[in-house]
Amino acid sequence: MAAALRGSVVTLAKGLTGIGPRWQQLAARSLNMTASLGGPEAPPARADATFKVTMVPGDGVGPELMTAVKEVFKAGDVPVEFEEFHLSEVQHMDSDEKLEQVLASMKTNRVAMKGKINTPMEFKGELAGFEMKIRRRLDLFANVVHVNSLPGYSTRHNNLDLVIIREQTEGEYSSLEHESVPGVIECLKIITREKSRRIAKFAFDYATKKGRSKVTAVHKANIMKLADGLFLQCCAEVAELYPKIKYENIIIDNCCMQLVQNPYQFDVLVMPNLYGNIIDNLAAGLVGGAGVVPGESYSAEYAVFETGARHPFAQAVGRNIANPTAMLLSAANMLHHLNLEYHSNMVSDAVRKVIKQGKVRTRDLGGYSTTGDFVQAVVGNLRHRPMC
Repeated sequence: MAAALRGSVVTLAKGLTGIGPRWQQLAARSLNMTASLGGPEAPPARADATFKVTMVPGDGVGPELMTAVKEVFKAGDVPVEFEEFHLSEVQHMDSDEKLEQVLASMKTNRVAMKGKINTPMEFKGELAGFEMKIRRRLDLFANVVHVNSLPGYSTRHNNLDLVIIREQTEGEYSSLEHESVPGVIECLKIITREKSRRIAKFAFDYATKKGRSKVTAVHKANIMKLADGLFLQCCAEVAELYPKIKYENIIIDNCCMQLVQNPYQFDVLVMPNLYGNIIDNLAAGLVGGAGVVPGESYSAEYAVFETGARHPFAQAVGRNIANPTAMLLSAANMLHHLNLEYHSNMVSDAVRKVIKQGKVRTRDLGGYSTTGDFVQAVVGNLRHRPMC
């Protein structure tokens, strides 16, 4: 629908060439507004009708999860070619040169799949890890995690459907720490009007495009009166521009409790960086854990697809027990972004069918199946899908 609307606007702009530049400017502005609703535009297919996508497996079980994606894509004849880079801060694969290669690939391809790049806890002379550097260099300001119950897997709260939108280029994760005097560390939280309004607009645009009815801003403005106060003020200002979307706000600690007690009251939640990191993980736990929730990060130009709750799951490395559901669903979301609707639905339907049937379950979902078992079950569902 968005593509058709963009085509109509372009046709309109061409038809107005004899009327004057003012109308052409208005048509162009409408085109930009349409594009902004869903984040960056999808890159065009190459001459051979395939897409090139950057792949960064990351640490922990990331390489195993990416292998699962590649196996499923191969079985489904998905027209995607991966340009793979191994980048890690804990496996001696952390040169600045390698980071620049990854960034160059992401900028060229405009779409990437990424595993968790683990950041060491000890200070080694630089505060910003590769994860934060990638987000900042690509300006991946919006992280989107769609928390959706999986049919066939019962939890305390079933039929959940909520979206968490997190600003992830400032806040507490600004890499601004210093020792003011011996034994006293100051860690700065940065909140700006520009980025607060940007993420608020992204959330309301997302709600509008997806047919959602409410946006809730999550904050701690009762304590951080200036920083979170500014974020809350910006959200309220943007909300006035969307009268059809209900707007509420909630304090972060109360939000955590309400999510556990009654998550159905929420629809789209928007929040600063640290709160989003916490809520992503909490909400994932409501529907099965880190292994089942996909996520994606957007800038105005780039899209990066990853798991919603970012965990390296190092204790599972090499044991063939990791759940590939989240990464496979994220891969399906990537295909949707590339306008490969048939392949996107093919992958997501095959994954959800495995979960619904309940015969193949990894350990995190109470079963005894291996990663390989799950992948083979997904591949089996692909083969039984009718062409359309």
